[in-house]
Order: sequence, then C-alpha cells, then structure tokens
Amino acid sequence: MSFDLTGRRALVTGAGHGIGAGIAEALAAAGADVVVHYGRSAGPAAEVVERIGALGRKATAIGADVTVTSEVDRLVDEAVAFLGGLEILVTNAGHLIGRSPVADMSDEHFSKVVEVNLGSTFRTVRAAIPHLRAAGTKGRVVTMASLAAHNGGGAGAAVYAASKAGVVGLTKGLAKELGPAGITVNALAPGFIGGTAFHDTFTPPEAQKAMVGGIGVGRGGTVEDVAGAVVWLCSDAGAFINGTTVDIDGGVGYR
Repeated sequence: MSFDLTGRRALVTGAGHGIGAGIAEALAAAGADVVVHYGRSAGPAAEVVERIGALGRKATAIGADVTVTSEVDRLVDEAVAFLGGLEILVTNAGHLIGRSPVADMSDEHFSKVVEVNLGSTFRTVRAAIPHLRAAGTKGRVVTMASLAAHNGGGAGAAVYAASKAGVVGLTKGLAKELGPAGITVNALAPGFIGGTAFHDTFTPPEAQKAMVGGIGVGRGGTVEDVAGAVVWLCSDAGAFINGTTVDIDGGVGYR
C-alpha cells in the first residue's frame, strides 16, 4: 500500500490558515500539487503557497466566496486550469459564524451557517464532479464534518451541528453516486483541535481545558492529526474506504 500522492492534483477550500493550511501542506509533502483556496485570508494563503513551493510542489492561491455558485464555479475552473486536472478535493471551508441559541436566532444567521458549511460543500463538489470523473479511480473527495454532527455541538451551536450533520448525509449520498466511477467520498469529524482560530475565537480557555479533560488519549488534537487522515483517505491505501465518517477526536468522553 502506498501513501504517495506524487502526480495528484488537489484543491483544498478554506486553506489559508488552520486545519485547511495543514491539509494543503500535508498533501504537498506527500507529493501532490495544490490549489489553496481562501475567503479573506489572502496574505496567509500566500504564505501557505510559499511553504508548499519550498517542498518542491506546484501551488497557487485563489480567493472565492464559497457561498456563491458563480464564485465556486470560477474557483474550480481556475484550479483545474492551473493544475491541468483534479484528482483530490477537500471541502474544508466552514464557519460557526457565532454562538446563538435557536430561540434567539435570526433567519439570516441560520442561513449563513447552513450556507457556509453545507451549501459550500454541495456547490464545490458539484462543480468538481466532471473533473473527478475524468480522474477515475484516483478521484477522492474528503468533506469536513465535526464532532458536533454527532453530539449536537456546544452552547449556541445547534444549527452549526445540524449543518455538519447535513455534510455527513451529503457525503454518504455522494459516495453512492460517485462510487461506481471509482471516486471515493468520505468525511472527517474532528473533535477538539487546539491552536486553531475556531476555538480561540468561539471557545473560552476554561471550556477548552474541560474539553481536553474528556479526551481518551489525554490531549487535544492537532492540525497534523486531521491532515494525516486526509492523506490516508486520498492515497491508494484508502482506495476501499467510501461513504464513511472518520472521527478525529482522541476517543472523547464528553460525547
């Protein structure tokens, strides 16, 4: 079995920083050329491209609003033009937007959360399908769910949890649609991943400490923990894994 991705071409959404950046760099370290998508983080995305270049791989950064169909279509077209094809798609882009109990939530907030998580995944995969079909049995899609999809999320994150549960359902349906072409579609469901803007923004330090205390392996997750799973699923070693959700949570006790 091989984890070598030499010659593979990848698009990673939400790759300007955090988990997405780690995924993009891990794919490049395994041999892939990578398009780094960003929403607002143009500067950090350029730095990711520089680090990938230092690994000897081809890379560029492309900005797009993944909640807008025309922007997503342009992103995929530009990525394929730069790479010359597409074997790997990682739909990492997503956001909590803000914590809000459902009783106080506006329709606008609800729509934003659903669109940036579930809607962006749907649009990006839809645009990429013709190119993934051309890749045949090398085609790989990895979507980003969350532990919240299993446990309903923390305080004020019910709709975020629902949107991520939607990603899990979409992933299973896509696996049925694309599996006959040899394309695998799987989801990752990270638990607490430390050192990311997500938790630094939305989770108080005392809450982060409590979350780590409930993890079976006795530590919080890292970006590398998530990125390693992506490389595995996108490699030949992961070719018979389809339609599943891989929990990257260290064996949590707070589920």
